[in-house]
Amino acid sequence: MSAELRHVRAFLAIADAGTITGAARALGIGQPALSRTLARLEGHLGVRLVDRSTHHLALTAAGTAFRERARRVVAEVDAVLDPARLTEWTTAPLRLGYAWSALGEQTPELLRRWRAARPGLPLELVQIDTADAGLADGRAHAAVVRGRVRVPGTRSARLPDERRVAALPEGDELAARPSVLLADLAARTVALNDETGTTTPGLWPAGARPSVSWVGSTAEWLVAIASGRAVGVTAAATAVLHRFPGVAYVPIADAPPLPVHLVWPDPPTHPAVPELLALVQRVSGADETPRG
Repeated sequence: MSAELRHVRAFLAIADAGTITGAARALGIGQPALSRTLARLEGHLGVRLVDRSTHHLALTAAGTAFRERARRVVAEVDAVLDPARLTEWTTAPLRLGYAWSALGEQTPELLRRWRAARPGLPLELVQIDTADAGLADGRAHAAVVRGRVRVPGTRSARLPDERRVAALPEGDELAARPSVLLADLAARTVALNDETGTTTPGLWPAGARPSVSWVGSTAEWLVAIASGRAVGVTAAATAVLHRFPGVAYVPIADAPPLPVHLVWPDPPTHPAVPELLALVQRVSGADETPRG
């Protein structure tokens, strides 16, 4: 049993109207026909999208999740088929989001090579203090995401892992060492960002965890460390893009590496995302196949 775009549009009309009768009226078709269309889509997906047990219909959990992705897909199809938007869509800047540090020391190389390959299509790096670095609300067409972050409705490609470093006040005794251990930080207060940070208390063994000072942004994190109120743990790339007066970065010898991914909506919201993926993989040395 196959489904088509019209089935998806019918489902969205039902979700918006709250009743099959109202959706049928809005679409200009009969209620029985619309009910069959919905059943066809549910049969194709193998899951119930709409709970019909009450007079006022309600979406199931699967229906709610499907609605968000369906809206994005239908909007993209409408945009692709709009002749007036073709030129705009192919020349609009490509926005690469990141919460902390983009590609670290490889960021300038990425920008140089993109400018040489696509001089008419700007690649803009945008720092966005959300876990998905602006993917969910459309502020970014793709994002560099660190840690185990899952973003619904996206695909991802694994980039090389990064080592972790400690961020310390410059006058701290640990800042003069060539490297430190996690245990060296356990007696300190560690600044953590629970929205975009890649470090949690679980990085330390139970019973030997540091006290925590919560911060709301990268800037707050840097100020807390520079002022001596806390220390931090972050990706090595942060040390490249976030040099800050009073903050020193020292490698952590026994911290596990940090996974890094390039993540983008599926389907992409900019036609140049595949080119960006290929270049990011070349610049970073990654060669892994994208995952759904």
